[in-house]
Amino acid sequence: ISNLRRFLYMILQLFRNAALWGKSSQSSTSGYGPELALDGLSNTYTHTTIETNPWWRMDLLKVYRVNRVTITNRPYLGYRIYGAEIRIGNFPDINNDLSVCRCAVISTLADGATATFSCGGMEGRYMIVHLPGYQKILSLSEVGVYGYLAGNLAVDGATTQSSTITGWFAEKAIDSNRGLQQNTACSSTLSETNPWWRLDLRDVYTISEVVITNRNDCCAEQINGAEIRIGNSLEINGNNNPICAVIPAIPAGESYSYSCAGMEGRYVNLIIPGDMKTLTLCEVEVYEGGLTMSHVFYQQNSEEH
Repeated sequence: ISNLRRFLYMILQLFRNAALWGKSSQSSTSGYGPELALDGLSNTYTHTTIETNPWWRMDLLKVYRVNRVTITNRPYLGYRIYGAEIRIGNFPDINNDLSVCRCAVISTLADGATATFSCGGMEGRYMIVHLPGYQKILSLSEVGVYGYLAGNLAVDGATTQSSTITGWFAEKAIDSNRGLQQNTACSSTLSETNPWWRLDLRDVYTISEVVITNRNDCCAEQINGAEIRIGNSLEINGNNNPICAVIPAIPAGESYSYSCAGMEGRYVNLIIPGDMKTLTLCEVEVYEGGLTMSHVFYQQNSEEH
């Protein structure tokens, strides 16, 4: 049943996002508009005029965590793409926050060749190919964008923990504050045997990763040995669900990501086995997995423009 549910989930994700493949635009048009890059036909293509800093942009309509972008160069005059930048971000204006949203620079790419650029899960609503410089033409033969819908599932969940130090409530671990002020932004149990913290996601999700932010004061080592467990059972308060990862250590104030490889569950637990243990969490983030969108854009093989 679990495998069938996961399969149906992936199918639903694929179809749900087929209608969300986005809207395109470009800095200028020389006969071939940006919408032609979305028609899936190999005999159509986009083309800008000769200009300063030409760009082609795709509005994904929602924020995605982009894993990779593929670029196929035109089959001739391929040198024109040299120096183009792939940018991912939440601003349609390429001049806004450039240092944060750059995924890659296309330094060279042979005529007709395809290259894959890892974006490492960068979040953004817009994918932009930008070619800096004067007297430039931007022309793309094929572009692919691969990723999944972004969003921290934890912020909509409900929390509880085995015990509470005064003021260090369980819900503070999902308040989107990573804890510069410990007692106002972090959860903590008392010192006890097998302390635990549980997040109820309110529904069953396929989980790709869990991000844990440790406290930044004297006691960072308290997180050592904590287990991340994911599942649908509340047996032993949810602490008998399958293990996603064991945390050997997290430096003070740091955030570490743990891959859960598509584990399915409604409950996310952290538990530290042993006596005289204290579980303190400054932030817990949970991200859903699965390939949910991709698109390919084409340029025809025709005479030079």
